[in-house]
Amino acid sequence: MSETFVDYYAVLEVAPTATQDQIRTAYKKAALKSHPDRVPENSGERPARTKKFQKINDAYYTLSDPTRRRDYDASRQFHPGNSGSFDDDEEIPQSKPGAFPWSNFFGGGKSNTQEEKFSNEQFGSVFEEMMRDADLAEGEGETTQPNGRFWSIVGAASGFGLGVIVANITGGIAGAAAGAKLGGIRDKKGKSVYSVYQELPQGDKARLLTEMATKLFSSALAG
Repeated sequence: MSETFVDYYAVLEVAPTATQDQIRTAYKKAALKSHPDRVPENSGERPARTKKFQKINDAYYTLSDPTRRRDYDASRQFHPGNSGSFDDDEEIPQSKPGAFPWSNFFGGGKSNTQEEKFSNEQFGSVFEEMMRDADLAEGEGETTQPNGRFWSIVGAASGFGLGVIVANITGGIAGAAAGAKLGGIRDKKGKSVYSVYQELPQGDKARLLTEMATKLFSSALAG
């Protein structure tokens, strides 16, 4: 069975000499850009986004750990020609057929369900950090929780829509305030911000991911 060797540096669009901090930042950008939750659940883009998101997580898993990265680099030397980058319409650069599938090296291969679960868990491990960077959460580690700004985005959007339906624009403004307040009450449950995120409607997830991406890319441009 022919396999392909994936260039994980190209997947994250970083140079092979990138520092660990650069790899982590590149992962955040790539994950937010390609996350399946950025599009509706019934969108035709979702399968392709899911596949790309999984590959991005494989790349980060391999390159974020110094030992795994060193072993990968050693193997990569035998597969020249892995360079360049890709965008949303391109296939992930791979080497010639017959190469060893590096993404399977650490786990003996994963089913689609396992791969999706792995991708979500790994994304969740840095989600709190990205939420704090976007001023959408506070706390550290498992105690990271949504803040008022988080709920103002989620609650205000829902509250405003409800207010307009039952009243008018003025009612919509009142609904937005009520939605934000209700969000603050929900926040008292003490759940981690990623746990709360997973329970949100698809539209709210997309809004939060877009907000994080906007913050992250703006910071990169400013730097």
